[in-house]
Amino acid sequence: MRQITAKTRFLSMSLCPFLLSLFVLPSVSSQDQPSAERHLTNVRQLTFGGTNAEAYFSFDEERLIFQSTRPPYHCDQIFVMNVDGSGQRLVSNGTGTTTCGYFFPDGRRILYASTHGFGDDCFARPDKSKGYVWGVWNAYDIYSANADGSDLRVLTASDRYDAEATISPVGDKIVFTSARDGDLDLYTMNLDGSDVRRITNELGYDGGAFFSWDGRRIVYRAYHHTDSAEVAEYKALLAEQLVRPTRMEIFVCDADGNNKRQITHTGSANFAPFFHPDNRRIIYSSNREDPKGRTFHLYLSNDDGTEVKQITFEGSFNAFPMFSRDGKKLVFVSDRNAKGRYEFNIFIADWVE
Repeated sequence: MRQITAKTRFLSMSLCPFLLSLFVLPSVSSQDQPSAERHLTNVRQLTFGGTNAEAYFSFDEERLIFQSTRPPYHCDQIFVMNVDGSGQRLVSNGTGTTTCGYFFPDGRRILYASTHGFGDDCFARPDKSKGYVWGVWNAYDIYSANADGSDLRVLTASDRYDAEATISPVGDKIVFTSARDGDLDLYTMNLDGSDVRRITNELGYDGGAFFSWDGRRIVYRAYHHTDSAEVAEYKALLAEQLVRPTRMEIFVCDADGNNKRQITHTGSANFAPFFHPDNRRIIYSSNREDPKGRTFHLYLSNDDGTEVKQITFEGSFNAFPMFSRDGKKLVFVSDRNAKGRYEFNIFIADWVE
């Protein structure tokens, strides 16, 4: 087992809930502002309490896999539940810090990233003196396991950050983010971890990628540094396993990395993009309407960035959306109805065109 030094053994949140904890203001309840969420009906809350994020459907859409910080765990672990919220159970091994769970096509195995190979404790929270930064720890490797958490195996690993893995809806490829070649880029591989291919090459953080429903394209968030001062800061932070993600834009490209196109140009934080099943529209989370950058809502646009439409209006944080294959359901994370500032729950709603 790889080891971490004593000074790094602090309680922490992993990549995505760390974003939750630092960007948002105290929760705004659904009673405090009028609802204009005409695309969402029959909204049901599936988790209650804790910090819950990144809930994704199994291929048969009977279950959800998600990450959660809840007692007795002090940082994120991977859980699964039925789509009605019942049957919640731990499926990661309960050690280290985990992120980004996903089901394999047959539903019998899962994948997620974890730091447990470096030690059992929660991984370090970044130094606050550096401002708002994420930790892209070299300790993260990508693992697969049976759907109940047994038979844990390393799927892909390097001596740098490996995480943020998702699987194509056609069931043939995995896309993930890695720093293995010195920058944070997107890679694809087969479901068994073979045939790893780098598909992005511009300097900057490319991450949070998902395939289109036909498996032909990938949507992701990125910020590519060109100013010399920005480049210097980015490289210095990355050397410390950190990034500053306050500006991110949404991009699309072919599954092999060709025909890349930027679809947002807001200068704000846009992330968690996902294709609508029509493969022509993209839903994502953004703070584009908040000058202070603290309130995030879901937006839908065409895949060329036109016809932007705000989808959520309740709460102060809405993110990590995923459509069902038929486009009739949307699962997402929100702080609506929260009892405290750091409570984020998973919701599922019927989608109305």
